[in-house]
Amino acid sequence: MAQINVSVNGKNYPLACAAGEEERLRKLAAYVDAKASDLSGKLGHVAESRLLLMAAVLIADELHDALESKGGTGLIGALSEEDLASVLNEVAVEVEAIADRLIKA
Repeated sequence: MAQINVSVNGKNYPLACAAGEEERLRKLAAYVDAKASDLSGKLGHVAESRLLLMAAVLIADELHDALESKGGTGLIGALSEEDLASVLNEVAVEVEAIADRLIKA
């Protein structure tokens, strides 16, 4: 298990990931940071937990659109139920870990 530090909204967070996944996790965290920065620029100062929640909802909306592909078969049609369940479980574990870190921050 590898551990890296990422910065989101000006704060550093330690994250654990599988060995070899460090760069991918850094890119994902940078994407979340960009969403948070964009929102912060548009909304001004808001509580960090609210800002990160809003960024997560925007990213979830993007994922939803990608999965449904706006009228096409989308990614959901390309995944088996087992694969989709696996992806959702992995996402749930990550979201729960982020929520725990926010509560402790």
